Amino acid sequence: MNFRGGMGELMRQAGRIQRKVEKRREELNQETFEASAGNDMVTAVANGIPELTELRVDPALLAQEDLEMVQDLLVAAANAALTKAREHVDEEIEKITGGLSIPGIG
Repeated sequence: MNFRGGMGELMRQAGRIQRKVEKRREELNQETFEASAGNDMVTAVANGIPELTELRVDPALLAQEDLEMVQDLLVAAANAALTKAREHVDEEIEKITGGLSIPGIG
């Protein structure tokens, strides 16, 4: 299989793609992704790393529900926020790589 411009050009293109991916990942790490559970009584915020950065609980929920229910809602909101972050990052990286699976990139 011959590549237009040879193997050297292919390596340069891969390097450019890798730099674009790294730059976009840095930008995405600064974005936030929010998800709620329990009729918005619990909200979780994650960044693009993805890491959980904030949890908010409506004080009324604490008065209404038992501890186990509150804990379940916290987990649900956190998982939803982290999933949103991961999916968004994956979509953005796919835009750069054109859906190609390039070892060491993405």
